[in-house]
Amino acid sequence: MSHEHDHEEIEYVVIPDEDGNEEQYEVLYKFEVDETGKKYMLIVPAEETDDEEQEVLAFRYEEEGEDGFTLYTIDNDDEWDLVEEAFNTFALSDEDEK
Repeated sequence: MSHEHDHEEIEYVVIPDEDGNEEQYEVLYKFEVDETGKKYMLIVPAEETDDEEQEVLAFRYEEEGEDGFTLYTIDNDDEWDLVEEAFNTFALSDEDEK
């Protein structure tokens, strides 16, 4: 499993909500599962501060062109387990760096 997370450069994505309003999210982690080649992205709402407990959202994504990508919801239990395990690993790794 490969993992991208750069502490210096913050990446954002914009996702429309149910009413069509654009919401900005900060990308926490992007990773690819080597065995399947599938890519995943973990994000949090950008407006929240570090003091608040953040809701982490997870998506599978496919790159399109140089800067584009499409997000897909994860509805498979095996995929959720994999993403949750990866998130826990990344979170522990980040705590160790502090």
